[in-house]
Amino acid sequence: MPVFEYAPAPESRAVVDIAPSYGLFIDGEFAEAADGKVFKTVSPATEESLSEVAHAGADDVDRAVRAARKAFGTWSALPGSERAKYLFRIARIIQERSRELAVLESLDNGKPIRESRDADLPLVAAHFFYYAGWADKLAHAGYGPDPRPLGVAGQVIPWNFPLLMLAWKIAPALATGNTVVLKPAETTPLSALFFADICRQAGLPRGVVNIVTGDGSTGAELVAHPGVDKVAFTGSTEVGKAIARTVAGTRKKLTLELGGKAANIVFDDAPIDQAVEGVIGGIFFNQGHVCCAGSRLLVQESVQDELLDALKRRMRTLRVGDPLDKNTDIGAINSAEQLARIRTLADAGEAEGAERWAPECELPSTGYWFAPTLFTGVTQAHRIAREEIFGPVLSVLTFRTPDEAVAKANNTPYGLSAGIWTEKGSRILAMADKLRAGVIWSNTFNTFDPASPFGGYKESGYGREGGRHGLEAYLDV
Repeated sequence: MPVFEYAPAPESRAVVDIAPSYGLFIDGEFAEAADGKVFKTVSPATEESLSEVAHAGADDVDRAVRAARKAFGTWSALPGSERAKYLFRIARIIQERSRELAVLESLDNGKPIRESRDADLPLVAAHFFYYAGWADKLAHAGYGPDPRPLGVAGQVIPWNFPLLMLAWKIAPALATGNTVVLKPAETTPLSALFFADICRQAGLPRGVVNIVTGDGSTGAELVAHPGVDKVAFTGSTEVGKAIARTVAGTRKKLTLELGGKAANIVFDDAPIDQAVEGVIGGIFFNQGHVCCAGSRLLVQESVQDELLDALKRRMRTLRVGDPLDKNTDIGAINSAEQLARIRTLADAGEAEGAERWAPECELPSTGYWFAPTLFTGVTQAHRIAREEIFGPVLSVLTFRTPDEAVAKANNTPYGLSAGIWTEKGSRILAMADKLRAGVIWSNTFNTFDPASPFGGYKESGYGREGGRHGLEAYLDV
């Protein structure tokens, strides 16, 4: 068979103009932090500094919350049909600027341009379109004849899907009449700041959306601010627990979408090639930086060898490298800190007796990189089977019966997602009924739709985002 080489197919950086510095977006204007503090945002693929960004302190957070409170009265009083117009306008501008935003996201985050262009940005626009449709229909959402907004929403989002998580948070908040103060992740602030410009381009009233950049201390100030009525957080379980303790005893509503250690369960009657593609997408999509990643592969013993052979063949075709190359399958790890954590847990897997395998892979000399990695001989006692790695590392366990698969899948403190691969519809329904996971995919994985709710159980958090269910968290019901 001839071997086909992939010529470089770089996306142009010229489509996005990154300013040397950015301020905080408060009350419709960009402004420096009160104390003048700044930090740099770095491209994980090259380690080059992309821009200097303002670091918000307590005074800045207070200004943003006050601006949101001032805007709330006017915004919440608008008819839903009028709020919908703004959301539709934002969605259309996102579509118009999607190439620019996709390149920006890949530069700042490290994810392949193919994913930011073909997955992230279409979903971002779709969420704003979807919730624009709900804005004038809230009385029919099942939360009473006249549901009211809560007030000011303080929202803290992670670095793995910066713009998509922004859309998950902001779109339902605005549709229901709330105003927002959003804190993006320290390592990926740029797409949120570009979104601030989109808000101005759409003519959104001042103060309806405010964006404060900074590190964890900025997020802590926002969560604890007495002027915030609703807190929404997506991120690590550790930080989510700290937020829950902060909010406890207050009147604030809280939703948490936290970590995961999802089981991707393959039965002996599953179509092997289709299942392999689902396993690949489940763990190597976005470098494994996915809270619902299928990081535990549970395969029925009778097809273990066949599936692993096919999986290794497929992993050898994965291309690791420049996120802006359209041929790239796996981009850069988001930060040096995250790379160190992935390495630590992978080394622990080897030390505890699991067998490590990775395809031959030449990694770039600069930036943060980790080759797609597979562990076999994994038991439920291994750290790599229990702890969230948040990287391109797959742990393989086996099972003999459906009951054993359920027991192993549920043997985790998390409960965010799961996947089932089988030709039997009755088995899918029986398994789904027993799995303790918020989202369960059948013969697919990592498939999202704005009309479908998303969230977890146990240490994966509580509350739902997306769909009609996502409205409830922003309504006084």
